Amino acid sequence: MVMTYRSSLAALMSGIALAAVTAATPAAAQGSPGGTLRLLAKAAAGTIDPHINYTLQYFQINYMLYDGLVTFRKAGDETGFDVVADLAEALPEPENDGRTYTFKLRDGIKFSDGSDLTAADVLASFQRIFKVSGPTAGTFYNGIVGADACIAAPADCTLDGGVVIDEAAGTVTINLTAPDGEFLQKIAIPHAAILPAETPIKDMGTDPVPGSGPYMIESYNPNERLKMVRNPHFEEWSAEAQPAGFPDEIDYDFGLTEEAAVTAIQNGQADWMFDPPPPDRLAEIGTKYADQAFVHPLTAMWYAPMNTNLAPFDDVRVRQAVNYAIDRSAIVKLFGGSSLAQPACQILPPGFPSYEPYCPYTVGEGGSWSAPDMAKARALVEESGTAGQEVTIIAEDNTVSRAIGVYLQDVLTELGYKAKVQAISQNIQFTYIQNTNNNVQISISQWFQDYPSPSNFLQVLFGCASFTPGSDASVNISGFCDEAIDAKMAEAVSLTLSDPEASAALWTEVDRDVTDAAPAAVLFTPKRVDFVSSRVKNFMFSPQFYWIINQSWVE
Repeated sequence: MVMTYRSSLAALMSGIALAAVTAATPAAAQGSPGGTLRLLAKAAAGTIDPHINYTLQYFQINYMLYDGLVTFRKAGDETGFDVVADLAEALPEPENDGRTYTFKLRDGIKFSDGSDLTAADVLASFQRIFKVSGPTAGTFYNGIVGADACIAAPADCTLDGGVVIDEAAGTVTINLTAPDGEFLQKIAIPHAAILPAETPIKDMGTDPVPGSGPYMIESYNPNERLKMVRNPHFEEWSAEAQPAGFPDEIDYDFGLTEEAAVTAIQNGQADWMFDPPPPDRLAEIGTKYADQAFVHPLTAMWYAPMNTNLAPFDDVRVRQAVNYAIDRSAIVKLFGGSSLAQPACQILPPGFPSYEPYCPYTVGEGGSWSAPDMAKARALVEESGTAGQEVTIIAEDNTVSRAIGVYLQDVLTELGYKAKVQAISQNIQFTYIQNTNNNVQISISQWFQDYPSPSNFLQVLFGCASFTPGSDASVNISGFCDEAIDAKMAEAVSLTLSDPEASAALWTEVDRDVTDAAPAAVLFTPKRVDFVSSRVKNFMFSPQFYWIINQSWVE
């Protein structure tokens, strides 16, 4: 079995290697608008409210449905990490020692309902981020003047003095309490999308919200389909920020298993699948369909958050024991093998800013993981006196996540716990594991960068401001809050502009501090396998958006 499995991976990688590095043909060179793209996912990803949803699955489509004042360049190379002007005419120069940004809005932009996009919509949208308690309100946007009052009393949020508009001039001025070198990146993600001022102050769930992008949501049934069609009021204003798309319609269908999805793509009945292909189909994809598959490394991690406020994981020794006990090479095999993932046990991924190899949870010493240390793990559990307690692992109901859940069940059982796995739909799993009312002890999740900064892993996932008890949008799933580490994070942020080298060094320290505190067990860093139908042309992969869906055409 082991030899066959390795051969499958070798076939996949050798077949895909050229496709992964071949530059995409410029969209303007060939291809014509029209047709329907059919995307597949085993399950929907919850609410379609862009101020609330915090999943890769819907971030990827929200970039073509909505716009912010700025966005990331729609490019299939490393320039995809660059921030460019979107609804604003140009990137503003920071003023007032880096605390003030003034944006001039482009003229003539309309929402998909036909209404004009104005400065009043910008103010209302930033207020709404706080009024609906968006998942990044307390981390990305808490530096705006007036944000503290909004966080304390969301319903009364005005951001008075923080977001100042001049409707006649079409300008928006944002004032910060302190310089923030990442501010433009933070407002480039969909949580800062500009929506009509009349958008209700509630989670819109399955009700589409008008946007200004080239596509709009016509209908959404999370048990069946999310249907996107052209926005009739869209006219391209910036090809690098929001290019016009090729397909007339993009359908996102839910419900097929990963096995069935692979078969549908092979047969030309579908064009792409969000979920990773099952490991047992990789050899087939890599040999018969190599020119339809693309592999790219990701700045991401799969990890197991442990609830630091619930037994047994409220004891740091137990959390560290789990980290010592996990055989990360075994989990990598469950994902697809060493060609598609590499073991990891620290928060920041390789190649990311401030990353320095660090792994305290391994046999021997060194910067990388080599093997589990069960002796040390058992000693920590015995010292904690928690053996015998019941533990439930919450996994997503898909092949890989369920398999990892079963593996963790075996690990916890071997450590002396009464462990079981509960697999729930992807449609609700992410919100479920965030809400403290569900008393989730340990779960399996993934994290993909919003933008390339250490704060996006460390502060967002493990900062005190990201923990909101009783909320479906509490992205600090572990409920981890260490005041000393939090203060160090705040200092690192404050140094971003004034002393970037000191800031980078401080983030490296924070990475080690959080890893030592073990609010989660980092499992591996993945690569992305995109399998598309033979009729999909001009596959463009951005480090920020991944597949830029609407820049492909169908034949």
